[in-house]
Amino acid sequence: MSAVKKTALTVLSASLLPALTALPAHAAAAADKQPKPPVSMSTVGGTQLGQPGTQVQLGPGSPILPKELSARSWIVADAESGDVLAAHNSHWRLPPASTMKMLFADTVLPKLPKTQVYKVKDTDLAGIGEGSSLVGIKERHTYTVHDMWLGVFLKSGNDAVHVLAEMNGGMAKTVRDMQAHAEELQALDTTVVSPDGYDAKGQVSSAYDLTLIARSGMQKKDFREYCSTASAIFPGEKRGKKRESFEIQNTNRLLTGAPDIEPYKGMAGVKNGNTTHAGATFTGVAQRGDKVLLVTVMNPSAEEGHAVYKEAARLLDWGFEASGKVVPVGELVPPKSAETGRDTPSAKGKGGKGKEVGTGGDKAAAKDPATQLAVTDNGSSGVATALAITGGALVVLAAGVFLVNRRWPLPALVRRRPRR
Repeated sequence: MSAVKKTALTVLSASLLPALTALPAHAAAAADKQPKPPVSMSTVGGTQLGQPGTQVQLGPGSPILPKELSARSWIVADAESGDVLAAHNSHWRLPPASTMKMLFADTVLPKLPKTQVYKVKDTDLAGIGEGSSLVGIKERHTYTVHDMWLGVFLKSGNDAVHVLAEMNGGMAKTVRDMQAHAEELQALDTTVVSPDGYDAKGQVSSAYDLTLIARSGMQKKDFREYCSTASAIFPGEKRGKKRESFEIQNTNRLLTGAPDIEPYKGMAGVKNGNTTHAGATFTGVAQRGDKVLLVTVMNPSAEEGHAVYKEAARLLDWGFEASGKVVPVGELVPPKSAETGRDTPSAKGKGGKGKEVGTGGDKAAAKDPATQLAVTDNGSSGVATALAITGGALVVLAAGVFLVNRRWPLPALVRRRPRR
């Protein structure tokens, strides 16, 4: 065993021992009642990611992982290189809640022009689950596709999802499209039953898959715009000749903040969720300097308020400090169709020839950073609106979002850099 690995194991063991020996009896009993991850999980991205428990290889000078982590599953990865810095049961198939909307958007968003106007039919809103989050879409009113995507990302509106799905050819077709796209991304832990993420029997994803999906979505200019928008004006009901409107705010608390949580510096999206069976889920992207990280947290058991955001923030803090000081435990694989020539894990995680993604889409957006912070059609301004809401607290956030938007997609976004 190398000196580096011995150091890593020593540091890890030392950090875990006090926590284990100090565990109260009632806490141990509660832990025993928690669902256990499968003994064997998918190895897409690397064999170590298929093992239960926390996977991390600390190197000299690397910080230990935060102690306050209670999520059933989580992952921290470098968005550009694809290196997985650390993971915990990252391939555990769990209910995703509204983080499933990232896959919905990544699948359907490119198919519908944002300026298209649609008049909602009564049948479009049929079958929305009881207690669903709604943005407030009304039958027999017209909306632009742009309006509805803001409703999806900011308010997690299942009503907006249902209307867009009908525009895409119906719910059944949309589910098939999403499943096919998940397989193309190699998000093979994901089974789609409902496009909006509402609890449905058999609907699952994983922290690994949600991170893959977010990474794909962030290469689309409109996706980036919607998920980083903090506030927008949404069309309301029409009374006489005048149509009312109302403000909607993003429910991603690491973007907009809350009474007991500060906006995360450099946060640029992506999506949060919460249902009875899934608990709280969250996937986020943030930037510090030239480093962009993705994090996904699923179903924390901690009783602290906004635990999913606080644990995500702790993991991001750790990731930015640990980057370059840890040995990656896996990688975010490229899509199946990526043009290539390098070796990557196969769809079944057994190795073999894979493919390498080149420049991705949206080259024009990458060349014109000035367009990224433009005011949107309905008066929302993304970062500008976020600054108006919280003042100076988001000055660094604004810089982070701008840099992510300016540099994404990078010419080699999903191409792995040679190891040194």
